[in-house]
Amino acid sequence: MSSGGAFETGRQRFGYIVDRMPHGSGRGGRQGTYVVRDADTGTHHSFMYADIVTEGFRTIRTGERVRFLVDPEEPERACYVIRLDLPSVEDYYR
Repeated sequence: MSSGGAFETGRQRFGYIVDRMPHGSGRGGRQGTYVVRDADTGTHHSFMYADIVTEGFRTIRTGERVRFLVDPEEPERACYVIRLDLPSVEDYYR
């Protein structure tokens, strides 16, 4: 393991969503701020809904598993967040 540890640039991380903060939360009053807990290190990282990589709606729920990168300029932030527990289309629209 390199000296970068959990914050190694470009290394994908896995975790789950532990919190969603309402509008106006986060640094600078960002809207739709979420918190992901790294499954390996237990470190918490925040991200905005715009960091969710998906087609269609950028919706994510507490408890969902995700894959993400740590922002190299702000190690407390996650970026390129990808949902791993996508619901089936049939179940989603019931």
